[in-house]
Amino acid sequence: MRNIKIFLASSNELKAEREKFEIEVYRKCKAWFDQGIFLHLDIWEDLSARMSDTRSQDEYNKNIEGANLFVLMAYSKVGMYTAEEFDKAFGSFKNTKKPFIFTYFKEIEGKAEPSLQEFKDRLSILGHFYAYYKDFNELWYQFNKELDRLEKTNFELNVHPTAKSADNRKIKMGDKGIYIEKGDDIKIDIR
Repeated sequence: MRNIKIFLASSNELKAEREKFEIEVYRKCKAWFDQGIFLHLDIWEDLSARMSDTRSQDEYNKNIEGANLFVLMAYSKVGMYTAEEFDKAFGSFKNTKKPFIFTYFKEIEGKAEPSLQEFKDRLSILGHFYAYYKDFNELWYQFNKELDRLEKTNFELNVHPTAKSADNRKIKMGDKGIYIEKGDDIKIDIR
């Protein structure tokens, strides 16, 4: 069984979305069980509140280091702990290309705290295109597509989904047309 660890970071204002996210992750887990994929979701409510030698947040950060996927959701603010969790995930990503990082911002109806725009600006400087969502259904639709993309690469390759692999260029019997993008090293064997 392949254990795929997902860490979900968000502030308390998105508790309802976290609970729905947890339900959908475990539905996906059941759907993939026969394929040998188990999705393990960590949310801060499930982590221990016991005293730590350092800080409780340091214990949460250890879970981020072991995660395959890191998901950040924000609404009207990005709190200091959520930002720290992102920093931990991004630092790990820069060193190891893991975890896969996804950021989702719920469209805000009221006034946002300055921390929200500061964080978005920071993501823009990093060249990261974050996603927006109107409601939970839209959020899950977007993230579920990402899970399907990752499953196709066995949760191993951290490449943009438009990147082509050699397997994508194989032509199967019965194909009527061929399109080859950047065919520098392509050899065609016609039998």
